[in-house]
Amino acid sequence: MRTELHPLDHRFPQHDTPLGAVRNLGILAHVDAGKTTVTERILYVTGTTHKRGEVHDGTTVTDFDPQERDRGITIFAAAVSCDWDGHRINLIDTPGHVDFSDEVVRSLRVLDGAVAVFDAVAGVEPQSESVWRQADRFGVPRIAFVNKLDRAGADLDSAVASIRERLHPAPLVVQFPIGAEDGFRGVVDLVRTRALIWTESGEGTGGVEEGPVPESLVEEAARRRRLLEEAVAELHPGALEEFCTPAGLSARTLAGALRDLTRTGDGVVVLCGSAYRNRGIEPLLDAVVAYLPSPSDVPAVRGSADGAEQVRAADPDAPFAALAFKVNATATGRLTYLRVYSGTIRKGEVVAVRDAGATRTERIGRILRVQADRHAPLDRAVAGDIVAVVGLKSARAGSTLCAPGAPLVLEPPVSADPVVSVAVEARTSTDTDRLVAALARLVEEDPSLVVRTDDETGQTVLSGMGELHLEVAVEKIRRAQGLDVRVGRPRVAYRETVVRGVAGLVFRHVKQDGGAGQFAHVVLDVEPLEGDTEREAGGSATGFEFRSAVVGGRVPQEYVRAVEAGCRDALGEGPLGGHPVTGLRVVLRDGATHAKDSSEMAFRTAGRLALREALRASAMAVLEPVVEVTVTAPAEAVGGVLGDLAARRGRVTGSTARAGAAIVTATVPLAELFGYATRLRSRTQGRGVFTTRPTGYAPAPAPGTAEPR
Repeated sequence: MRTELHPLDHRFPQHDTPLGAVRNLGILAHVDAGKTTVTERILYVTGTTHKRGEVHDGTTVTDFDPQERDRGITIFAAAVSCDWDGHRINLIDTPGHVDFSDEVVRSLRVLDGAVAVFDAVAGVEPQSESVWRQADRFGVPRIAFVNKLDRAGADLDSAVASIRERLHPAPLVVQFPIGAEDGFRGVVDLVRTRALIWTESGEGTGGVEEGPVPESLVEEAARRRRLLEEAVAELHPGALEEFCTPAGLSARTLAGALRDLTRTGDGVVVLCGSAYRNRGIEPLLDAVVAYLPSPSDVPAVRGSADGAEQVRAADPDAPFAALAFKVNATATGRLTYLRVYSGTIRKGEVVAVRDAGATRTERIGRILRVQADRHAPLDRAVAGDIVAVVGLKSARAGSTLCAPGAPLVLEPPVSADPVVSVAVEARTSTDTDRLVAALARLVEEDPSLVVRTDDETGQTVLSGMGELHLEVAVEKIRRAQGLDVRVGRPRVAYRETVVRGVAGLVFRHVKQDGGAGQFAHVVLDVEPLEGDTEREAGGSATGFEFRSAVVGGRVPQEYVRAVEAGCRDALGEGPLGGHPVTGLRVVLRDGATHAKDSSEMAFRTAGRLALREALRASAMAVLEPVVEVTVTAPAEAVGGVLGDLAARRGRVTGSTARAGAAIVTATVPLAELFGYATRLRSRTQGRGVFTTRPTGYAPAPAPGTAEPR
């Protein structure tokens, strides 16, 4: 039997797809694992596009930004839609580079499922692990696709072993390859016990031929099918009883158990193929439809209104509720990307925009189905949809949109703390106002960017998640606004922490200047907060703990809260270099009040000044961000690579050899990595590459802030 690739009508009909036939999923992977190519092949196989886009040619649909095409990587999350087997798939192609992980987090917040793409040669790579953990945090069900099986050194079993060892799921392998490396031509489907062979002619057009398992692979297929059944029976009680019968699991029972295990997160279905050569995409789409949940299968979204928790089911007839997860300024207007969780919204209707305690009402101008940089108008959007709307002026990433008569606030995605900063300024004073407006637009589109003015120098400082992140942001200003921007030397975000604290510090705040005065008396203990220096870099935790040990009501509860607020105010600048302070516990031991002059303001001031004095009396240390660096270089160049890492205060944690290349893993201070790409290329004659993954903060070698290389 031969199955032809079937072009489908992709003109985005106005009728609503049944909720159970919608799949909202993301493509997650390490950079260069092939996720954009997977996305392009999905669009091609579903008939959404009629020509295969290639990353190396700059012809992909989702990498439409000029910088993405110039650099050959995904920088911005791009949404597309397609149809397969009567289902509508809303798909978001996410970045794979660590500097743009905030785009991944914001996408995962609104997705119901994901396809994690792995390189069949490299297996689990650093950013693969990071995005997997992020998906764990949001409870997003996943299936895995082991890509690039046509490459030299590709090994499905090794890739699966790395998934099991580093990510700790239960991998449920439902396919294995027919042919190896360049001879890879198909897969054996273990669920339906069949072979799928891909043919190719002309410009890569062709189809997939379904047939019996080749005679030479029947025994291997039976062995692997038995292993799959055993793994499923261990995890799924409903499948265990049938597994114990002589016939084993039927294809129907096995598929149902795989669906249940995927949606609960107890197992991860693993498929394989080669996206570049168009092999394995149709079964991947079938798996997306069969195993990943629809909006009606996931738990109802939870939010709050007037301090009480509310639950909104994915029902088109329920009150409207949506979350904005991306904002983009285009030539046609300001686009706000939404995930609609409940209800229905029509163009021209008024919605309430709620965030940070503020509520505004705005009118929806247009509703668009998004196809990367192309858009098709819609009359309405219903629960389960991912769409863009035009006309909202105040919505930001993380804003909740709801019906004015049914208020709700959904939990927004949290942006990571920036770790690298540069000073930016316009070359001519006449362009200063334009630069300020351009930076404000940048921050609006990318919440992981932060703009501030340095109090000492008066410079405008742009902070982000990495050197490449800031390069892309500045280049976007240059290209979009035509501004000539001068950029200073990068600086990392240092922290200060308590090494040895103080106990029983007494501070009395008394102020009398006519009328009611201010009086607050506090006694504080300050001590290190164990484990905080190793907290995940990029996390938003403050590393601060406050508790009260006051007895007998000597300090009323409202004043205790004021002391805590004052202590938090003092964390902004430490005594060593003015860096934010983390990793400490403050205990309010005692205090005293005055009948007339004590107030919340007085105790907040006392808390702030008391903690500043306590920090000056404590033994403090500067912390610097550190990253895990994975360097791949020719074996003959590994000595120079190791020496250079040592010179950068790197600590080598592992080294392996694979296919004539050495893979070195080391922990290196982020400040030492500026310019490392150029240095690595020179040491390896252009053949070395590296990736980074934030791992936390570690003590700097000496007090103060060491300048980066």
